[in-house]
Amino acid sequence: MIKWESFDKNEIWILILLVITFIIVKLLPKRLPRKITLLSFLWGIASGMLFDFTIGGGLLDFYKVNDTHNYGIFDFLYYFLFAPFSYFFIYFYETLRVNKKSFIWYVLGWSTLGLGMNWLLAKLDIIHFQHGYELPYSFSVFLFIQTITVLYFELIKAKQGDLKGA
Repeated sequence: MIKWESFDKNEIWILILLVITFIIVKLLPKRLPRKITLLSFLWGIASGMLFDFTIGGGLLDFYKVNDTHNYGIFDFLYYFLFAPFSYFFIYFYETLRVNKKSFIWYVLGWSTLGLGMNWLLAKLDIIHFQHGYELPYSFSVFLFIQTITVLYFELIKAKQGDLKGA
């Protein structure tokens, strides 16, 4: 792992986004048990890395993160951006009491938000699409991962019981 080739706007934007998102997490009223919060953070990092290492790198190599294809400290920090967004997804899923009727709208809305974040990250030169990959292709990835996230969360809720009592 390399530190970084050059410390420029990519690294600065990653730090700014990390600070902003984690401040928002801290400012939100605590509605989820600590275990669920930690699992949502881990799930965000793991699912982000899974897709980035399959479609973003490796055999498909549809985009690169930051300045190079080498894995560096700021690539690692980039994956931490997935943690608060996974937390927000679960947090608002619970807060808004999303049900079977509103589920599809919720996932569509968050997939659109994910597409917006991908667009922003591309504009900030944090991610670079290549080999014919285009921004709209990410929408299906967001639909898939957010549907899996809801299923995962519902499974945890069923195993855990009432979240309020946890």
